[in-house]
Amino acid sequence: MQWEDEGYVLKVAPQGESSLVLHLLTRAHGRHAGLVRGGRGSRNRGAYEIGGLLQVSWRARLAGHLGGFACESLRSYAALLIEDPERLAALAAAAGLIEAGLPEREPAPALFEAFGALLTALTESESWPAVYVLFELRFLALMGFGLDLSSCAATGGRDELVYVSPRSGQAVSAQAGAPYRDRLLPLPAFILAPRPHESRPSRTEILDGLRLTGYFLGRNLTLPPARDRFVDRLRQRAALSGPASNGPI
Repeated sequence: MQWEDEGYVLKVAPQGESSLVLHLLTRAHGRHAGLVRGGRGSRNRGAYEIGGLLQVSWRARLAGHLGGFACESLRSYAALLIEDPERLAALAAAAGLIEAGLPEREPAPALFEAFGALLTALTESESWPAVYVLFELRFLALMGFGLDLSSCAATGGRDELVYVSPRSGQAVSAQAGAPYRDRLLPLPAFILAPRPHESRPSRTEILDGLRLTGYFLGRNLTLPPARDRFVDRLRQRAALSGPASNGPI
């Protein structure tokens, strides 16, 4: 058995004295693991960082075996983020979600593209926090747990959608949700903006967005520690900034 593909590194686990097991999100073969012999050597340092894009060839005697990877590094995203701990934490959180939630060897080309778009935003855009929240919403949808934010669950209207029902995952308008607002989740306005990927929401709005996605992620899968660390880092920054937390993140 053999195939070639591109893959983003999700997780790296040492194996023996000199080898490692790579867990990748590949374009055509989904989340896939493989052994890299000699991968822990100094010559390969930096090639197998989380988020790195690799050209890989996988080979195994039988389809169900772990098999081995032969890899060529195409791009290292982590190296570009090393001086920005928040962006680096976002990268680790997204990789952790995929590793935790995507069934192994299930093709997920749309998720491959979404993860690639997030990596581009993390390295090139000041709007990366909004893109991250949108990535989690997309991840929920691709895993079969998508939210319905198109209209109000109570009235069917499309105006002033500011809440989400934790029970149904559907949007709720300001008027319909007012009596129950303490039991509803916030729906930040930037998520419904015409071009949400270009939004510069406040830190409070980003945290509200992560509270929304985190609720449904936690209900349907085990949240990875990296995701908790990322959110905690943003909360700490907002707390230290005081009133400035309402400015762009």
